[in-house]
Amino acid sequence: MHQNEAKLRVRYAETDQMGVVHHANYLIWMEIGRVEYVRSLGINYKDLEEQGYYLSVVGTACRYLHPARYDQEVVVATELLNANPRILEFGYEIRLAGCGTRLAEASSRHLWLSRDWRPTRLPAEYQQILYAGANQEASIRV
Repeated sequence: MHQNEAKLRVRYAETDQMGVVHHANYLIWMEIGRVEYVRSLGINYKDLEEQGYYLSVVGTACRYLHPARYDQEVVVATELLNANPRILEFGYEIRLAGCGTRLAEASSRHLWLSRDWRPTRLPAEYQQILYAGANQEASIRV
């Protein structure tokens, strides 16, 4: 199972009046994790988009476990949970760097779209690269 870890530092603008990271920022961190996961496999989102393939978000879930605060270093661990030629589902564990305190567990579901915004299939050569590191227990249908 391929997993990628992206590190980031909590910016002041990401916190609310209580000094805690606002919940919506976890979606942004998930995107960072997802982009870095794909990049770690040698695929660049920009290249896919230039070829007419767009990965749209069709659903997310996030369970918040512990607050993150300004200037803390955060790790976003990302893995591919489920995939088929049209749909991907990523899993995320967001935790504090160093001590490993889990901040959130999350997932996101995505649909491949064409340039004309219609559901499409990702070409086989990309499927092989992207899905190769997926969880062997997940339902991968290439």
